[in-house]
Amino acid sequence: MVARTGALLLVLVAPFAVTSFLWPGPRRRAPRLERLQGPPVPKEPAPDGSQYTCKETGECVVEECPPKGCRTALDVRMDDTWYDLSGWRKAHPAGEHWIDYYDGRDGTEVMHAFHSIKGREMMKRMPKSKNPKELEANCAPVTPLTRSFRKLRTKLEEEGWWKRDLVLEGRQWFIWASVTALGVVCARSGHWLALLGVVLLALANTQAGWLAHDYIHGVDSFAEKMRFMGPLCAGMSPLWWSDKHNKHHALTNEIGVDEDIATDPVLFVRAPDPKNDSWHRRIQHLTVPLSFSMLFVIWRMDSIKVLWKELRKKKPRKGAVTETVLLAAHWSLVFALIPWHIIPAYILLSGLITAIITTATHQSEEMFEDFNPDFVDNQFRSTRDATVRNPFGKWLWGGMQYQLEHHLFPSMPRSKYPALQPILKKFAEVNKVPGGHRSSGAMELVVENWQLYQQVAQAEPQRGAPPMRGRNHHVSALP
Repeated sequence: MVARTGALLLVLVAPFAVTSFLWPGPRRRAPRLERLQGPPVPKEPAPDGSQYTCKETGECVVEECPPKGCRTALDVRMDDTWYDLSGWRKAHPAGEHWIDYYDGRDGTEVMHAFHSIKGREMMKRMPKSKNPKELEANCAPVTPLTRSFRKLRTKLEEEGWWKRDLVLEGRQWFIWASVTALGVVCARSGHWLALLGVVLLALANTQAGWLAHDYIHGVDSFAEKMRFMGPLCAGMSPLWWSDKHNKHHALTNEIGVDEDIATDPVLFVRAPDPKNDSWHRRIQHLTVPLSFSMLFVIWRMDSIKVLWKELRKKKPRKGAVTETVLLAAHWSLVFALIPWHIIPAYILLSGLITAIITTATHQSEEMFEDFNPDFVDNQFRSTRDATVRNPFGKWLWGGMQYQLEHHLFPSMPRSKYPALQPILKKFAEVNKVPGGHRSSGAMELVVENWQLYQQVAQAEPQRGAPPMRGRNHHVSALP
């Protein structure tokens, strides 16, 4: 059995090691700036009758407007400067919807959260807005809390908090590969060992998700090389994941926008309007385990749908073809190594484990029917840490017990969060954040989450309650 485990471990490790150096991954962030020299200087607004058109490299050129007229300005405030991103909108690697969300708003914290330093420097070369004073008058001011947070972020960057511990990364990756290999061996052995194989493969699948989650968020070169874990090891598309998950980070618990809380009609987190109600709501607290177990089934199907949609475009987004190949390789390995009757069992169990963890740290916190312009305040009010004390529990949670740390600094390696937690507690105390740094025991959070489903199941429908998805949540500051 030891020999078989070692052989399977080699089979697992070899292609992954090769892939990590061959696949650059989808470029969520801004491309490198080799051709851009000198300090970043914003471009002056385009003259009347003309407009800027930008490339992914950040190079913007002035062009005469077409006969139908110039584009409507798309103004975003970043680091106290207003930029017109209408010419950059379609070139944005992560999609134009991200630019649209922040038209007439401050996008500083989201920009810093999801982009590398080079990407942020490139943004400073974008054209300035034509009417900054009017925009400023119609935009919520930057709060003292946010000012303090920006100082904290700058300090952490200067201290090297984004530098990844490669020894620790290697250890985490080796544990995952070992659990996966042992799970495959047990699953193929039959009898009672097959049950152990289901548990081990479920744990390994959840860990593959946590590792991929960390790498797709990351802005360092190692994380970029390791993004293959999403499609190849976890069976999920980084393109799909980035669209869905980053929206959750930027607009946490915003009703109608944050898809992570839009789980109806299967699970309701608030009493709905009668027209959006479902008979299942009355028993949802009794069927939570079944509903939770479908998590990875849904996510993997959504990944395939998104990639299929991308490949049908004339110009698919970068990484779509590579992700498709890696996703095909993932399923080929799964069906080649794991008995077919084991596959749905471990995927469902892994979904149950992962959903218990991912839903516990947000759903019992505050939710917002309107946009909260203070990103930092939003994260403190909508997010709670889980206190996990034993080593297995810490490994199982995969860093998600430090949910607030992750939401405020998503691109920071998760290994830094334990040391960051006391800093954020002190930050909340000094800046008098309402509710402070929120934290509860892991089991306490799980129980509270189930109680929320029970309370909503027993509540009467609320006429006029906003829908949990599809809301037209944003109206530009200026028409």
